[in-house]
Amino acid sequence: MNWLATSVPLTEVWAFIIAGAVFAYVVMDGFDLGIGILFPVFDVGKERDQAMNAIAPVWDGNETWLVLGGGGLFAAFPLAYAIILPALYPPIIAMLLGLVFRGVAFEFRWRDPGHRALWDAAFTAGSFVAALAQGIILGALLEGIAVEGRAYAGGWWDWLSPFSLLTGASVVAGYALLGATFLIYKVEGRANDHARRLAWRCFWLTGLAILAVSIGTLFLSGRYIEKWLSTPGLFFTAQVPLLVAILAYAFVRTMQKGRELAPFLICLALFFVTFAGLGISMWPDIIPGEVSIVDAAAPAKSQAFMLFGAAIMMPIIIAYTAYAYWVFRGKVGHDGYHD
Repeated sequence: MNWLATSVPLTEVWAFIIAGAVFAYVVMDGFDLGIGILFPVFDVGKERDQAMNAIAPVWDGNETWLVLGGGGLFAAFPLAYAIILPALYPPIIAMLLGLVFRGVAFEFRWRDPGHRALWDAAFTAGSFVAALAQGIILGALLEGIAVEGRAYAGGWWDWLSPFSLLTGASVVAGYALLGATFLIYKVEGRANDHARRLAWRCFWLTGLAILAVSIGTLFLSGRYIEKWLSTPGLFFTAQVPLLVAILAYAFVRTMQKGRELAPFLICLALFFVTFAGLGISMWPDIIPGEVSIVDAAAPAKSQAFMLFGAAIMMPIIIAYTAYAYWVFRGKVGHDGYHD
């Protein structure tokens, strides 16, 4: 254990593990939250059944990554956990309640058909609230958290601002895009045509949101301007908007050609690039401008001990997740069931 604690950059390793878990949650739970956001637009009956059954085998397993990210933050960076949670209690609670409502609605929609309209509304509301809250959390974190004496020093409503609402709306648009492109790949018939039309609209909304958040972030603090626009770092950071433009062009081309899987994969790549941009903005801080990953880290021996557990559990999580997606890799047909 001692050799691991002294020979491996454990703090950086854990930062990437948590970032990876958060990204895995965003892309995998993002598309089923997106389907929930778009749910009212689909016709009552077969279209909604197809959309729901497209995510039925995997939606609850996707949230494993949220648990891993939150638990990893608590274990590996306890100081950051102790500061971030009090600062963001309202949106975090709203997110968890949204996920609870969505999960309950998902199950009861089939078991209580007499109130299906109510459960459909709860499914949409829970998905929307959870996505909006996640975006607000991101915006509040980028905007900055007041820290004094290794503790949160702000108020109950500090998380609420025009920028955090902008990032909240942007995450809603991005998740809707993921949901629409996933349905293009997974469903047949009218639901597929409907999802394709929605994907175009969500794509343009997401593009505008990325542009607005990118510009807005630069006005939050001089440190963001320095990271993104000063040389020589500019030669590296300039690749992020370039990649976004390339992926946007690829999305348009694949949609015009009627491809089914490619638009979804391109959207995943787009999320990865924007997530990398978020990492550039924050690194090496875990709370921008206040607490670095080194300052927030648990003792090296504790991190080394936890790394053994992560090395065992993460491959298991990846394996059963991959297996679930492989088993249910077919399309959802007109009858609402997987092929």
